[in-house]
Amino acid sequence: MIVVTAATGQLGRLVIANLLKTTPAAQIVAAVRDPAKAADLAAQGVQVRRADYNDPASLDAAFAGASKVLLISSNDLGNRVAQHRNVIDAAARAKVSLLAYTSVLHADRSTLSLAAEHRETEDALRAAGVPYTLLRNGWYIENHTGSLGGAVAHGALAGSAGEGRIAAAARADYAEAAAVVLASAAPVEQVYELAGDTSFTLADLAAEVSRQTGKNIPFQNLPQEAYRDLLLNVGLPAPLAELIADSDAQAAKGALFDDSGTLGKLIGRPTISLADAVKAAL
Repeated sequence: MIVVTAATGQLGRLVIANLLKTTPAAQIVAAVRDPAKAADLAAQGVQVRRADYNDPASLDAAFAGASKVLLISSNDLGNRVAQHRNVIDAAARAKVSLLAYTSVLHADRSTLSLAAEHRETEDALRAAGVPYTLLRNGWYIENHTGSLGGAVAHGALAGSAGEGRIAAAARADYAEAAAVVLASAAPVEQVYELAGDTSFTLADLAAEVSRQTGKNIPFQNLPQEAYRDLLLNVGLPAPLAELIADSDAQAAKGALFDDSGTLGKLIGRPTISLADAVKAAL
């Protein structure tokens, strides 16, 4: 039995959709905080169980009979390590044969501020003695294409990544990789550095948006603090604005680049192209 945590999130739903192509629905568990939000999954025959990262008892119930668990990292910045440890401990009590975790690209050496909690979680996994696989996901291309409407409306794409190359892939690419790992008999204790097959700069992104819209949308490179302030001014919460601005600044130094091609090899097809991602977003 395969358990997918945070199953009603954007990534979790895509993982389950991919698992359903190879695994009987009755052997898939959608572990969610609010089972009412997973009615569509239940209608497909997927087992739906309540699971809250802050409630160890709920995790024990959700993992009953599990052979494999996918721990999708929490988005509760600052509290993630404790939450992840609860999941790891519950998986250990359930004696699962695999606990896969969605970490971040090159977590062991990443300069991204968000990498610290991932490193602590990876350390907790190793210390727990649970068979594990690390899915070190690179940047989601949706992190950039999701805000293209604003860039087109304002006539410029802002950021702090300079000429840094970003090897981003679609959320669907990473979800398919997770499903492949969960459904396979591949050896555990693997570390997959997952990123897009090709990379781009934010200037490349702006040029592609310009090409597809027929409008001149230049890339405006800002100092990190100025970009953070811009994000605050458009209504982003301070922690998220800090994280995004930091990620851009670190991307300028190569933190979001990888050219191993591991993701494309794992899913057996090319990852999404920049042109296709922009087309879908527009």
